[in-house]
Amino acid sequence: MPIPSELILPFAGFLVSDSSKIEPLTHGPWNFWVVVIVGVAANTTGSLFGYALGAKLGRPFLDRWGRYLLVRHHEVELAERFFARWGSPTAFISRLLPGVRTAISFVAGVSHMPIGRFTVYSTLGAIPWTITLVYAGTVLGSNWVQIRDDLRPYDTLIVLACVAAVVGS
Repeated sequence: MPIPSELILPFAGFLVSDSSKIEPLTHGPWNFWVVVIVGVAANTTGSLFGYALGAKLGRPFLDRWGRYLLVRHHEVELAERFFARWGSPTAFISRLLPGVRTAISFVAGVSHMPIGRFTVYSTLGAIPWTITLVYAGTVLGSNWVQIRDDLRPYDTLIVLACVAAVVGS
């Protein structure tokens, strides 16, 4: 947070693929595994922030403001029961699902999933996600400019789709 990993990690992979790009802290070329480790750490930090927010604001916040977020009272009850039974696998699997990735941390906090288990499973789920996105960026690497040129005619459509996705969620 606040910038989604779906944007940052492929670009970092692009930087890994170009040995002329210099990483600002070490002044050396970007390293795939260092990017993955930093990406997983950042993902876990963001997840813990969302968890803390959910734990702090909790059920009273959702009961009062949930309807404005399109979350109904019975959905909160369903989520709490679901987390009580399937919390650990949910924390893992949700890390692999765009869109759900961010919201699930808040729900885990509201449901008071044990933070240790949440952290372990959330981090384990972040690993394959991060590796996949960084790897995709390395594969796209030298094709980055060509891909941008190929997508240029669709700029307006892409922007409208992004706006619709934000408004619809």
